Parts: sequence; C-alpha cells; structure tokens
Amino acid sequence: MQTHDFLLILLGILLTARIFAELAIRLKMPSVIGELVAGIVLGPSLLGWIEPVEAIKLLAEVGILLLLFEVGLETDIRRLVNAGSRSVIVAVSGFVLPFAFGFSLAHWLFDLSILISLFIGGTLTATSIGITVRVLTDMGRQQSREGQIVLGAAVLDDVFGVILLAILYEFSTGGGVSLMNVGKVFIFVGSFFVLAPIAAKLISLIIRHFDSVSEISGLIPTMIVSLVLFFAWLAHVVGAPELLGGFAAGLALSRRFFLPLGVALRADESFSHRIEEQMKPIVHLFTPIFFVMVGLSLNLHKIDWSSAFIWQFSLSMLLFAFIGKMVGAFFIREPLSVRLMTGVAMVPRGEVGLIFAELGRVSGIYNNEIYAGMILVIAFTTLIPPFLMKWLHRHYPTSVT
Repeated sequence: MQTHDFLLILLGILLTARIFAELAIRLKMPSVIGELVAGIVLGPSLLGWIEPVEAIKLLAEVGILLLLFEVGLETDIRRLVNAGSRSVIVAVSGFVLPFAFGFSLAHWLFDLSILISLFIGGTLTATSIGITVRVLTDMGRQQSREGQIVLGAAVLDDVFGVILLAILYEFSTGGGVSLMNVGKVFIFVGSFFVLAPIAAKLISLIIRHFDSVSEISGLIPTMIVSLVLFFAWLAHVVGAPELLGGFAAGLALSRRFFLPLGVALRADESFSHRIEEQMKPIVHLFTPIFFVMVGLSLNLHKIDWSSAFIWQFSLSMLLFAFIGKMVGAFFIREPLSVRLMTGVAMVPRGEVGLIFAELGRVSGIYNNEIYAGMILVIAFTTLIPPFLMKWLHRHYPTSVT
C-alpha cells in the first residue's frame, strides 16, 4: 500500500467514526454503536471503500490496549469494598450465568465445538462499565443504591473478564482446551497482577519526577503510552494476552487503586488526575479505530440471512444474554426497583463484548455467521438497556445510599 493511500484510509476512518459517534449520541445511543456502524458503512457490507489492511489492524491493536488501559484507570476498587457482598453476588452470578447459558446453548443446542462455545460464553459475560456509568451519570443515579452495587460489580466483572480473556487467548493459540494451560494462565496472570502494579507505581514516581523538571510539554502522555506498550509486550512474553498489560498498567496508575498494595504505594491524587486528563485525547484518537475495524471485518453480504441458524442463534443468545445478567440482581435483598435497575444496568456488553468477539474472529474461532450473530447480540444488548434504565428511572424514585 502506498503512503498516500494509507493516509486517505486513516482520514476516512477517523472522520467517519466521529460523525457517526456524534449522530449516535444525538439519537440517545452509545457512541461505540456509531463507530461500529461507521465501519459497516465504510467496509464490504455497504460501500466497500475501505478494507481492513494490516496497518489499520495494528493501529486498532494499539486502540484496544489504550481502551483496556482506560478501563483499568477508571476502575474504582473502593466501590467494590463499599458495595460489599451485594456487588460480589451480582458480579459472580452475572459472570457465571451468561457464560453457562452461552456455552450450553452453543454446544448442546447448536452443536458447536467446545472451543467455539467457550468463546461465545465468554463474550456473553462482558459488562461495559463505560456505558453503564454514562447512563447512570446522565440520570444522576451514580450515587444511588443500585449505582453503587452496579459499579462495584462492574469492577469485579472487569477483573473476571480479563482473566477469562487470557484463558481463551491461551486456548486459541494453544490449539484447544487444556487444564494445564488454564493452570499456567492463572499462574502467569496472578504473578503479573502482583508484580505489574508495583513496577507501574515505581515507574510513575520516576515519570512524576521528570515531569516536574522537564522543560518540554507532553512528557506524561509520551511516557504513559510507552509504559502501556511495555506492559503489553511483557504480558505477551509471560504468555498472557497483550490486553492484560494495558489493563494492569491502568489499574496500577488509578488514583483509586489501593488493594493489595495501596498501603505501601499510596497514589498521588493530583498526578493520577493529570494522567487521566492528558491521556484522554490519545485514547479517544485510537479507540475508534478499533471499533471501526470491527465493523470493517464484518461482511454482511456473506451471511445467508434466509438461513434459520442466524436468526435462531442471534435471538436465543440475545434472550439469554439479558436473562443471565438480570437474574443475578434478584439474588440480592433489595427492593424490586433496585434489583430491576441493577439487572438492566449490568446488561450492556459494549466495547468489552466487542473485544471478546474480535479475539474470536482474529483467532479463526468464529466463522462469519457466528461473528455476525455475536455482533448483533452485542449491539442490541448495548442499545436497549439505556432506554430501559431511563424508563425505570421515570417510574421509580431514586434511592441514594
């Protein structure tokens, strides 16, 4: 590919992603849906103007790393502690049930292989904390009882999801399901989560020192991006997915990170806030490339829409994607209104679900029909809950903790 062709492709992706994201927000939909639609419009499904070339794929990989870094950076461990057992119950049930439903449906009803079924179950476990927080904030319910439960549960969901992603990554690269590989992943992930935050905290002290004496602006984003790339490389070296490195770096640099190392390595609130503010433009530049890439990778023309499989598969997965998250909220002792709002708030898969789906596609686990079906499930589980949450908000009073 010629340089000028690449520049034009990148220009088209960035501008189109922004335009469709703005339209999505004005239509009261999550911006990630707009970016996904932008990829579908630009790609082989509609206009066919852009192909997912290797250079764009690499930029999309950087986008995923920065997205997971942002998820880690915004993860608030204190919320999990404050919400206590209620969050744990919602998180564990909201993780286990969708996984069990997705795996069982795929393997026993649709006769798919164990590996494909594991990926489908894994995709259904995701919860998009970004979309949930955005809707709760818009409604002024982030400090409500259900808001605290959901945000606490989402922290656990993120941790569970990253570990599951590491296991599925090992299965995809190792050629199959192996208990030995699972044990190896747990050892690597456990060691990485213990050592990475210590290293990241120490490196952040060095960055903070040089930032105070540097006479050139932009040192923080340069060094933080370098740190994320280094941790991603290190994660790959120890046998975990690169995504784990981005998440660990963000978690360690979060101003709300204090377990298990917070007593010895207390965060500098103002410095952590500066990291968040200066990294946002970079994260917002790269992450849309990933979501557009997901849309570009989807060729709707190659799907037999007259086939009963695609509709049965999508609708059944969509139904149990909702049920799996909703049921968990009914295990806690709270008023019906709180349980309903909590359950609905846990449903959006959003960007986290897309990461699982994309790993399945890139690994060759998902064929085009299954990939398209999972994208439809992720899209509808992302689109519908915000409207349901706002409807519940109008009909039930806010309960503040």
